[in-house]
Amino acid sequence: MVMFDSLNRHLLPPYGCDWTHAPNFARLARRAATFESSYICSMPCMPARRDFHTGRPNFLHAPWGPLEPFDDSVPEMLGRAGVYTHLASDHYHYWEDGGATYHNRYSSWEFYRGQEGDPFIGQVAAPQEPASLNPRGKRSDWVNRQHVREDRHYSQSRTFAAAQEFLHRNHGEDNWFLHVECFDPHEPFTVHRSYRDRYPSDYDGPLFDWPAYRPVQETPEQVAEARRNYAALLAKCDASLGDILDAFDAYDLWDDTMLILWTDHGFLLGEHRAWAKNWMPLYEEVSHTPFFLWDPRTPDAAGTRRNALVQPAIDLGPTLLGLFGLQPTPDMLGHDLAGVVAGDRPVRETAIFGYFDQHVNITDGRYVYLRIPAPDGPSADAYTLMPTAMRGFKGNLEQAELAAPFPFSKEMPLLKIGGRPRWQPAFPDAAHPPGHLLFDVQDDPPQARAVQDAAVEQRLCAAMARHFAACAAPPEQYARMALPEPAAAG
Repeated sequence: MVMFDSLNRHLLPPYGCDWTHAPNFARLARRAATFESSYICSMPCMPARRDFHTGRPNFLHAPWGPLEPFDDSVPEMLGRAGVYTHLASDHYHYWEDGGATYHNRYSSWEFYRGQEGDPFIGQVAAPQEPASLNPRGKRSDWVNRQHVREDRHYSQSRTFAAAQEFLHRNHGEDNWFLHVECFDPHEPFTVHRSYRDRYPSDYDGPLFDWPAYRPVQETPEQVAEARRNYAALLAKCDASLGDILDAFDAYDLWDDTMLILWTDHGFLLGEHRAWAKNWMPLYEEVSHTPFFLWDPRTPDAAGTRRNALVQPAIDLGPTLLGLFGLQPTPDMLGHDLAGVVAGDRPVRETAIFGYFDQHVNITDGRYVYLRIPAPDGPSADAYTLMPTAMRGFKGNLEQAELAAPFPFSKEMPLLKIGGRPRWQPAFPDAAHPPGHLLFDVQDDPPQARAVQDAAVEQRLCAAMARHFAACAAPPEQYARMALPEPAAAG
């Protein structure tokens, strides 16, 4: 399983992009099933990884955090069933307070440091910083960049070299799962000059490879420079993917080894007059993701396109369990995608996605409905037994109280942590004033114009309420989103 972070669907050749250099993504599309209607679930990084381990949405109950004591973990389940599992990654959030319980669910793991200012090089003196437009730049990032001079020094290079070594060592064995995960092309868009040279330009302004999470304030030339830097990093990701495909060819792995490529979310590069993610409505560039899957049990699916609505974050766990002859747990809400690969058989009518305590969204593959919280509704409460945030501990612990177990928490009561300020998304795109947004993304993929259709909105709201019930959402989630609770809905 190859996982990239912030991989943009609309910038990949298999999805119609004609200006990026990514021949190995096209090569993968010729061998695998390419999914047209793949959507995120929980946002952003670690919530998506919790979705993968547990096979169920995370964002209705908790924000960014570790795996919980009651969580099912697919890699751990595989290991207990005799499948050797290995994680090779440079995604440094796994080794912070808010991700510290994930990597130990694998039989073995290795980590390559240096992404996004990961603070691992001890240097007291301030680093030299070039003139830049990087408002999100970190001191440790400039320290780290001093030590990355050749392409082989980049943590992505070292991560994929480790994956190659695992395949070389173990390709002849049976019953193993390799999870190779790269932080790239997440910002900052730093890459060796050889990839940057594939996108020549006459830009001579300040360095710009780390956009802020805010509305676009830069000139069109500067926006274009950031997009070129993202594309250059994407070219390196493509080369790393090529190494994996070469290994599949060299070791004849296509005959008996599944190959998965997915991402947690995309990234806005000036579309909708916005940078990044997290603070604006979840537009298609972030929520509609690339996804490829080769299943050796159905070789006739090579090079096909699949239209069924899928959510890799929660579907891949049941899919992997099914590959090894195991059953998902009753708490898992994702679906085994074997039938989708084989014959494009639908596994769901709708899919919900979002951030904790922010807007909640739903799609049926044609319509995307972005629903903001009710103005007079409550904020969401966090339910956890692991009160750590990305870095440090969750706030408002002095207001925590013990809450009754949820159906999925294995009879364990949880800490209920409230007192958070209620969040509302910002709307940087002047074409979309604040409020609920409904888009027909088949007719209008860029979401340039919202549509008014009360019947569709009512249908999707009813489906959202059913998802809440299936997830055992807490009562305040119904109130904050102005949805009928299960009893009221009949």
